[in-house]
Amino acid sequence: MSVQVFDTAEVQDLLKAAANLDGHDGDTRAKQIVGRLLGDLFKAIDDLDITPDEIWAGVHYFNKLGQDGEAALLAAGLGLEKFLDIRMDAEDKAAEIAGGTPRTIEGPLYVAGAPVRAGVSKIDVDPDAEAGPLVIRGVVTGTDGKPVANALVECWHANSKGFYSHFDPTGAQSGFNLRGAVTTDANGRYEFRTLMPVGYGCPPQGATQQLLNALARHGNRPAHVHFFVTSDQHRKLTTQINIEGDPLIWDDFAYATREDLIPRVVEKSGGAALGMKTDAYKEIEFDIALIPLVQGKDNQLVNRPRVAVTLAAAA
Repeated sequence: MSVQVFDTAEVQDLLKAAANLDGHDGDTRAKQIVGRLLGDLFKAIDDLDITPDEIWAGVHYFNKLGQDGEAALLAAGLGLEKFLDIRMDAEDKAAEIAGGTPRTIEGPLYVAGAPVRAGVSKIDVDPDAEAGPLVIRGVVTGTDGKPVANALVECWHANSKGFYSHFDPTGAQSGFNLRGAVTTDANGRYEFRTLMPVGYGCPPQGATQQLLNALARHGNRPAHVHFFVTSDQHRKLTTQINIEGDPLIWDDFAYATREDLIPRVVEKSGGAALGMKTDAYKEIEFDIALIPLVQGKDNQLVNRPRVAVTLAAAA
């Protein structure tokens, strides 16, 4: 049986000193969080009899995670982003805030700075022989059903190789390929003309997949399209849709799938007149309902570091 030292005065004094809990200076909130997380870690070491070898393997793992730049990817893969969504859903329920398009995770691959166009944007900058044409269109409304004009709808997704521009290890994509932003018209309408995405997998030699392998889990996502939707009088919506029929829809390693976010994919013709690569194309109609500000504020706005690229730098 392992020794238990967590509750000793020596360890409790160590925790207080490490987080400077009795000090008058420093960030009070940071000290509170570090003290709690460090205490939980110390307790887990006691309870699970985690060995020094295992501890130092974990420290080395975090070094690799940082070197690979995959901390946000791991946060999605371990359900941390999904957990935050569950908490925000629960906060809405407790506040009796209902309706609106469901939120789901942002993921780690957003890039700010995509060109903004009015109403319609063709975002397939690069040719892709393996991807067929796709139109995503819809109407942005409030929960009252009234159209929201001048809402900003941002969209980003992977190419047929499962890579995102700005993060493509092959370097093959132009800046802001398959990324765009439009402002809705007076009737709340928006439209993106693009190519059909596929899902992606975690880098096979990266830190995230290394841990998933130890857990006997895959690191794959179904085909999906991300959205931010912003309006002055509404809360910002972070969401994504899955492509109907993808076999991984309910086996997403990032746990992002929601029942209301699997719109139908419809076969259409007339793509040539829309500037599409072929006359036959697929269409997804995705209407979006935004929740009004709460007492004039977005009470669930998430601020996190995000990549930003200017158009000049992306060219």
